[in-house]
Amino acid sequence: MRFLLEVAMDGDALAKDPAGELGRILRYWGGNLRHCPLEPGDGSVVYDSEYREVGRWRIEDAS
Repeated sequence: MRFLLEVAMDGDALAKDPAGELGRILRYWGGNLRHCPLEPGDGSVVYDSEYREVGRWRIEDAS
């Protein structure tokens, strides 16, 4: 399996403080992943601190 996280860096919150905003996204999803089955096909939308969609994460089959 493969875990993929894609975040668009051109949004307002990410343009203002890219390291801080990416850190917040990673901390949130890092803590929240224990509630996810983490099987191929699982995934979710990723939001910035202003609750705007900035990407997705997903689990893919490695083959």
